[in-house]
Amino acid sequence: MKTRSAPWKVTEIRLLLVLATALVAALAGFTTNAGATGEILSWGGTVVVAQDALTNLSAVSAGEGHSLGLKTDGSIVAWGRNNSGQCTVPAPNAGFAAVAAGGEYSLGLKADGSVVVWGSSQDGLHDVPAPNLGFTAVSAGAYHVLGLKADKTIVAWGRNHSSEGDYLGQCDVPAPNQDFTAVTAGGLHSLGLKSDGSVVCWGNNRSGQCDVPAPNTGFTAIAAGMDHSMGLKANGSIVVWGDNSLGQWNVPAPNSGFTTLAASRYGSVGLRPDGRIVAWGDDWGMGPAVPYPNAVFTMISAGSMHKLALKSDGTAVAWGSNVFAQCNLNSRSLGCTALAAGPMHWLGLRSNGAIVGWGVDNCGQATPPTVNTGFTALSAGQHHSLGLKTDGSIVAWGCNSNDVPEHSGQCNVPAPNTGFVAIAGGGYFSLGVKDDGSVVAWGDNRLGQCDVPAPNVGFAAVAASDRHSLGLKLDGSIVGWGDDMFGQCSVPGPNTDFTAVVAGGRHSLGLKADGSIVAWGENQSGQCDVPAPNAGFTAVAAGDLHSLGLKADGTIVAWGARGSGRCDVPEPNVGFTEIAARGDVSLGIRSLIPQSVQLTLFDAVRRGGRATVRWALSRPVDHAGFHLWRQAPAQDRQRLSTELLDGRDTYEFDDVAPPSGPADYWLQELTTGGGENWYGPARLEAAVIPGALRLAQNRPNPFNPSTSFDFDLPRPGRVVLTVHDLRGARVATLVDADLPAGEQSRAWHGLDDDGAPMPSGVYFVRLSVGEEVRTVKVIMAR
Repeated sequence: MKTRSAPWKVTEIRLLLVLATALVAALAGFTTNAGATGEILSWGGTVVVAQDALTNLSAVSAGEGHSLGLKTDGSIVAWGRNNSGQCTVPAPNAGFAAVAAGGEYSLGLKADGSVVVWGSSQDGLHDVPAPNLGFTAVSAGAYHVLGLKADKTIVAWGRNHSSEGDYLGQCDVPAPNQDFTAVTAGGLHSLGLKSDGSVVCWGNNRSGQCDVPAPNTGFTAIAAGMDHSMGLKANGSIVVWGDNSLGQWNVPAPNSGFTTLAASRYGSVGLRPDGRIVAWGDDWGMGPAVPYPNAVFTMISAGSMHKLALKSDGTAVAWGSNVFAQCNLNSRSLGCTALAAGPMHWLGLRSNGAIVGWGVDNCGQATPPTVNTGFTALSAGQHHSLGLKTDGSIVAWGCNSNDVPEHSGQCNVPAPNTGFVAIAGGGYFSLGVKDDGSVVAWGDNRLGQCDVPAPNVGFAAVAASDRHSLGLKLDGSIVGWGDDMFGQCSVPGPNTDFTAVVAGGRHSLGLKADGSIVAWGENQSGQCDVPAPNAGFTAVAAGDLHSLGLKADGTIVAWGARGSGRCDVPEPNVGFTEIAARGDVSLGIRSLIPQSVQLTLFDAVRRGGRATVRWALSRPVDHAGFHLWRQAPAQDRQRLSTELLDGRDTYEFDDVAPPSGPADYWLQELTTGGGENWYGPARLEAAVIPGALRLAQNRPNPFNPSTSFDFDLPRPGRVVLTVHDLRGARVATLVDADLPAGEQSRAWHGLDDDGAPMPSGVYFVRLSVGEEVRTVKVIMAR
């Protein structure tokens, strides 16, 4: 928009502000509810997963501030705190048989008996003792791991002392290390259950958590908290020993009929035969809460401050602390239209004008106001929150001071608290745009972040970081003030045609009217290096060291620092309508499009040098059809189907040139109404590289009219595969090309090189790779 030479009238400014703010999508501290409703996802330092990800589960495990779920297909879903990568499951995410969540790390037990560890590597947690095979169970303590072997011995690794360095011996399994049937790792102690029903305890015993009460017999299961231990007796009663300062011993009556048990840091839970959960003790003042409705549970797990339970239908339920979203957001995130991100708390605006919050809530910044209605925009500061009401007033809540009390008051909205059209929360300060185009700033001003440059007129939107402020003018220019140590307030020219602006930690982003992004300020992690093609963007967001851009097609592009997975957009990367970022966390709202297809099969298997992708529908559907896509690690998704696949209930698609490494396949369903749904991924495992050149006997043999030849290449190279008659004359060339190492397959349809049918008889097929030759005899019977 261009500036007029004549003075603006108030009514004109209000109209232009409405038009301008409609263009500003997903600002870091300013959002509108104009987008489509959807479900909130987050990634990076805190992970929130889609609600349908918490279905089809066979096991759950609760850790220090994160959660794990084992899917029935052998994959793992992880959510919650991810500061050490404990929610970033390593590839291939397949073939798991059990999960265990520890302090800031995670464990997965593979079906082949090996253990995979990810997350924090302190104290040697990743160093699974060799040989890494033969494990049947694992347990993750705060800082140490226990593994049960098939020979009923226990292997322990990780920290073997206290944080002060005192020797505790939680990894020193007492002799005789034999006849164990179960293991569990507590805070700094360990338990093992023997086949004779006795319990062995070792490690820290400062509260008597290793003093098993007599009689030490008849135990069928064990659990360990921070300083207390539990055992389930064959008669269904629970015995507790160790610390009882918070009622860990107080098993509710009747103490009988329990089927399993779990211990959190300072609390305990037990499961009844009817699927009800019983809880006692205390966890950080939250008390012994249980989920509602309390029924049909089949498994329980207790973390440091939260608990998980698995329902008989394979869905997970979580309760307790949700500081790191370890309880996910469940249905609270449904129907959201806007986002706001603080360093450790996050807000979502629902289409009905209500706010949802989660994360650190020490000042109540994640708890919405009592009158939680009528909001049109929201913003999150360092430890405070702002909400803009339909009547133009601002509601502020959370912390209202910092380490220097005289520089505080970020929640004290200046009078008159009316006529606001936009808001932004910074470190310990706040910004608001009035309907006359002026900016009001309040709170900490030690770096001049509240000193709005003159003339304070013509503003349409504002953005704020911890230390600097940005304002978008009605004429499309951007003004910056506050900390400019890295040039984050110095807008590069030409300073025109901007439609949105966001403030990162020490960098800034502006969205141009042509859909391109301009970035300036600190760039040590590449957060200002917008990936090509720099076009088609509709919204921007900025964290401390990374940036996000939302494309018009609903995909998200992320760049900058990659630590904690902050740039790893969840798949499928489609259907996003809003974005936000702060610190090392990224957020997005993904639209909820009803899926018309239910798949009973979707997998990918290697067959020779090809990959066969199969899928089957549970019922006929009215849709346009499918496209099949393939995505290799760190590469863009590539469409394989040239024509729409439709008209069947079962499908097979041959990928004739799959990568030798792992790859994911995705189904794109096109609806008759012009929409799309995504399904997947189906994981294709990396090709097994054979140790020697091999040409297998053809199948079938004898054959008519076609047969196939499988051959193994131990290394890439020139491959010649030919067919010869009994005289040795070459009649057909099946391969004469460079091929990668791995399993390959080719077919012969009984034709010579000119396409003429060959007669019945005996033929020889010759495989030549360099100096090596392999030959098989085949019989064609027409």
